[in-house]
Amino acid sequence: MHTATAKQSSDELSAAKSGNFRIGEDLQIHRLGYGAMRITGKGIWGEPQNRDEAIQVLRRAVALGINFIDTADSYGPSVSEDIIAEALHPYPAGLVIATKAGFDRTGPDKWVTNGRPEHLRAACEGSLTRLRLERIDLFQLHRIDDKVPADVQLGTLKDLQAEGKIKHIGLSEVSIEQIKHARTIVPIVTVQNRYSVLDRAAEDVLDYCQRENIGFIPWFPLAAGQVSTAGSELARIASQLKVTPSQLALAWLLWRSPVILPIPGTSRVAHLEENIAAAALKFDESTMREIDKLGSKS
Repeated sequence: MHTATAKQSSDELSAAKSGNFRIGEDLQIHRLGYGAMRITGKGIWGEPQNRDEAIQVLRRAVALGINFIDTADSYGPSVSEDIIAEALHPYPAGLVIATKAGFDRTGPDKWVTNGRPEHLRAACEGSLTRLRLERIDLFQLHRIDDKVPADVQLGTLKDLQAEGKIKHIGLSEVSIEQIKHARTIVPIVTVQNRYSVLDRAAEDVLDYCQRENIGFIPWFPLAAGQVSTAGSELARIASQLKVTPSQLALAWLLWRSPVILPIPGTSRVAHLEENIAAAALKFDESTMREIDKLGSKS
């Protein structure tokens, strides 16, 4: 059993060790990406406490092999996309930036679904401008708005794709039935649902994505920090293996399915490096199955 410690040298740190996944037929990414929600202020609102460190986190992420960054127009709003462009533009070859649309923000921690065509189109145009892109590689519908026919929302994304403004389309927080319906309108290459070692409510969606070779992007992959709860069973196993609970949770996600694309987010360089160290961790099957029994499917 491999028990690499959390303190790996910089030479050993590489997101490439997480393996590869192909989004669509043309975008190859390393399976461990970066979620850029946390490089904003409290309540995912306004500027981050330390903008300079947020920029350093992004640059360090790319230097350590991360080539998939997930953001959204609603993070800030606009703040995350602005910082990504400031930190990384002109973008290195092979870097895939995924963004999302489908929310209005009315204040800290306040999210209001908006799937009206004019909103989705304006959001796409805004993201293109802020990210300084001519085309968005992966544009995700942040939520399917139940106030607007799903066909209308997906049809808008199909139009944006036909216009060359977006390359691939993904969904977020959807059921299998919603994915199947969406695929009758447009090709769907990724699904982003909440999922972690402690939260398996989306297990059926993950299994469907694996069968269909659709990328599954788990948001809150570390259960908003709950995986590090002192005294937990996960923490006990992690201590035995000489890794952190967060690293073990990420290693489990990479083991769980070849279509899982974890995107742990952080606003600190040290935490980023800890997460990336998980890409190289490999444990025996019995250890992974022991961890597999810890989750809740309710």
